[in-house]
Amino acid sequence: MKIAFFKSKITPEIGAFLAGYCFDDKSNSIADDLFMDGLCVDDGERKVLIISFDLLGLDEWYIKEVRKKCADILGTDEANVLFSCTHTHSGPESRTMACIPEQLNVAYLENLKEQILQETKNLLAKEWIECSVSFYSMQCNENLNRRYVTVDNRASFMPHWKAMVPLCTQFRDDELSLLFFWKKNERNTTVPAYVIGNFAAHPLAGRTPGEGAFRISADFPGVFRDYVTSETGAGCMFITGAAGDMVPKNDEQGREAVREMGLNLGRAAIFGMIGAGRNTKRFVFNDPKVGGMIRSFEQPLRLAYRNNPKKLPAPYLGKDTVTLDIQCVSIGDFCIVGVPGELCAELGQEIKWHTPFKKAMIAYNSTAYFSYMGPANFLVSGGYEGLSQRFSARGGLALVQTAVDAMFDLREELYPTDPEAGELYPDCNPMELIANER
Repeated sequence: MKIAFFKSKITPEIGAFLAGYCFDDKSNSIADDLFMDGLCVDDGERKVLIISFDLLGLDEWYIKEVRKKCADILGTDEANVLFSCTHTHSGPESRTMACIPEQLNVAYLENLKEQILQETKNLLAKEWIECSVSFYSMQCNENLNRRYVTVDNRASFMPHWKAMVPLCTQFRDDELSLLFFWKKNERNTTVPAYVIGNFAAHPLAGRTPGEGAFRISADFPGVFRDYVTSETGAGCMFITGAAGDMVPKNDEQGREAVREMGLNLGRAAIFGMIGAGRNTKRFVFNDPKVGGMIRSFEQPLRLAYRNNPKKLPAPYLGKDTVTLDIQCVSIGDFCIVGVPGELCAELGQEIKWHTPFKKAMIAYNSTAYFSYMGPANFLVSGGYEGLSQRFSARGGLALVQTAVDAMFDLREELYPTDPEAGELYPDCNPMELIANER
């Protein structure tokens, strides 16, 4: 396996409208720069490209156009090129779902498109690094579910009532998922070349009332990346997980909260690096193939959103249903599942529970930005996430089923089942029970 990667600054100009909070927020300073981080992995037969952007989200049509062009440059399938947005609320307005066309930063998006394509071309001329790849995961107590649901199944939105946050005990996905790419050095020991970290939390640690509302920032994902790189020398990417209802434990607390959360996750990543690096038999993939798959699901639009120009951008108007993509990209026995919006943690965990890969992670706002996506009962209990979902209640289940089917099919395509085994993978029955293997 060989890798090449890039890190490219995508900070907008001061004065640009900021996405994600009030409709008239304009930036007045730069707390830290925004970046896009790209990693290309080549297994000798196929290439996959993953790019993570410090942006709130990108439109479906924009993603499809640029994704196809990147694939053509690399000579790979479009399904093998996956985008994801960290969902910082301190970046430019980059998607039309806000339905405020005058604030969409069109010039920025055009420049970004050219920048993506140029960086992709530059990958071909880079010196590729031969690597092994391993995974790791652990629980990190850095987030919480922002929904409070009363005994009569009525949801409240706790960010609007901070004193009630300790009551938030809904499901929390606190898994930090990690992929490590290792190279050999002159002493024939393995050293980290690249790290991907995945955690479910809105990047909302840094915003505060007043001046803190108008700073451009990557929030805690930027601190995470910088820390991992400064301490290990490895390149680093952050991919936000299913964070629809997940927020930092200390959200909206300013720069110190950004630093604290980023460092805590960064230290956990180095802890995982030690664990994976010293237990290679358990965590290194022996036959790391790469590949991708795109599958679609169709769902009715909710009546409140259907043909409503204040709540849906033009390409979705005049339609009773919406068709959205799920994208799966595998690196070894690890699957990255790209979803078309703000997937809530409950559905993200459902996908991860049902994966046939050794591990899976969710890539937030990946194939589109189509707002919130939650379990059916969210449309019973309400709350911000349930009220914001554009498609009908059964859509969450359709999304999960589409993702799970795609994962099974992709793994079977890359690692075909032995026809003499008599049973499709996975089936743990032939395995021995393992105790404290060294």
